[in-house]
Parts: sequence; structure tokens; C-alpha cells
Amino acid sequence: MGVGSPFGRPFIQGIAKKIWENEKHSLKPREVKMKKGKRYREALKLIDTNKAYEAKEAFEVMEKLPKTKFDETVELHVRLGVDSKHADQQVRGTVVLPNGTGKTVKVLVFAKGPKAEEAEKAGADFVGAEELIPKIEKENWFDYDVIVATPDMMGVVGRLGKVLGPKGLMPNPKSGTVTMDVAKAIADIKSGKVEYRLDKTNIIHLGFGKVSFGNQKLLENYNTVMDAIIKAKPAAAKGQYIKSVYVTTTMGPSFNIDQK
Repeated sequence: MGVGSPFGRPFIQGIAKKIWENEKHSLKPREVKMKKGKRYREALKLIDTNKAYEAKEAFEVMEKLPKTKFDETVELHVRLGVDSKHADQQVRGTVVLPNGTGKTVKVLVFAKGPKAEEAEKAGADFVGAEELIPKIEKENWFDYDVIVATPDMMGVVGRLGKVLGPKGLMPNPKSGTVTMDVAKAIADIKSGKVEYRLDKTNIIHLGFGKVSFGNQKLLENYNTVMDAIIKAKPAAAKGQYIKSVYVTTTMGPSFNIDQK
């Protein structure tokens, strides 16, 4: 097919350009016309989207936002000045929130013998060993939020890596979920222990309370998490560590938090 042909390269390029222009114009109106709910729009009126809020003020305003039919989770989103592609710039850890998460957490423990008995006495919701493998693999059983395992059981739990890993359920020594002290692990989790972890886009996403907590308890939880993240700064991190911080509710607008 020659370049001068009505179906040559200029013709094809022209068609491609038109298709691209149509794609752009067909997408933009959808983005502009996407309507938020009435409650969201009312909430937005109370927030200055161009302002960087002090954390205390943000939670005070959040408390005044229109309420939903359920108790919304308050979320934290922190962008860090690190590169998650490098092993020496990973940011991951756990912290016990002083006021808990407001969520009832179900704990599954992989243990045997005395440690299984210890887990049951400590309040684990489910305790087992090899017999749980087919239930998880074949029946898609995920009626729990956190898995704790004794070190000797990791050979068994490791067989579930492909199903537990993507769901963030795989026990890990760094998060304190691979341990011989199962009673302490269960107590910490039940009392509000949360894990923070950098994702592939260098952001930490974390729920740290409920709207019903009120501004003071939310502020205490927020400060606890932020202190932990700051202390976890990798030695290899260069330049500005905390790039941006936003807090939001499950269904509400976000607040930009001033970190200066």
C-alpha cells in the first residue's frame, strides 16, 4: 500500500488521530458530569479544598460533616519521598492505636499443641493447622481479618501464599504475626494494632478510627500513626520524606494536612 494511496500511511494516521480525539472528547464529559451524592456535596461546602489544614482542625471539621447511615472509617493516605522499588527504601511496620480501630477484628491462628490452647484462651476466633488448608484453598474461606502463626507452622501456611498474599493476610515476622507469643499478638491485634505498609506508588493507606470517635481520639490515633511512619524513615531515603498527607472518611471529601 503506497504512501500516496487513499489507504496509505497519512490516511491511517488521520483516522488514528480522529479516533484519539473522539476518545478524549468522549471521556472528558463523563469526568466533568460525574455527579456526587447530595451528602457529599453538602460536606464539600464545609471544606476549603485549597487549604492545608492542621490535623486538629481537620478532625473538628470532619465531626461536623453530614452523617451517613453507618459509622464511617477515617482513612489516612501518606505519600512518601522514597522509591518502593528499592529494598532499602521500604517502609513497613505496626503500631497499636491508643483508641483502637473501632472495628471488631477476627483472628485466625495457625498453631499446635500448647500454643493452640494458648491462642484459644487468648481469644483467637479460629485456631487450627493443616486441616484448614483445603478449607481456605477449595472453599475460599476468608472469614477473618488477620492471621497469626507460630514459626513452626510457616511451612504449612507458606503453601497458601498465592491466596493469602494478594489479600494481605500472609503472616510476617515484621508485622509481629509470626511469633511464639501468640497471646500477646492476639491481644495487640484485638486492642487496635494496625500495619502500615508502602504500596507500589509510594503511598501508605491506612484506616485509623471511626467518625464516631470524635476529634480528640482521632487526633491521638493520627499522631500515633504519623510518629511511627516518621520514625520508620529508611536511612537510604533522600530529600523530603513526607510528600503529602490526606485524611478522609469512607464516603466523604478529603482534607489536605499541613506537615510544615
